[in-house]
Amino acid sequence: MNAEEIIITDNEFLRQFEATINSQLATIEYSQQERKIFLTKVFMPDALKEQGYMDIFIEKVLEEIKERNTRVMPTSPDIAKFMRKNRRKYKDLLPVGINI
Repeated sequence: MNAEEIIITDNEFLRQFEATINSQLATIEYSQQERKIFLTKVFMPDALKEQGYMDIFIEKVLEEIKERNTRVMPTSPDIAKFMRKNRRKYKDLLPVGINI
């Protein structure tokens, strides 16, 4: 399975982004306020993490948010770490005055 095959869905009822990868569910929980989305918690089965899907999943979710023209507050340590690692690519998603 490659990045193009991972489909992100927004489960608004549960307030989480979801993807089924190799028949397993990965989620990123969020809360939305005005024009900001707070990414609060990442859940991914260990087997998928070991196969390197964490970064792909986070990247797909951030691309989805970028299309909505919404700012991101990465309150989850996993997402903050990913955004720090890819600072140039995602710095425009952070609210004005916020550095990670």
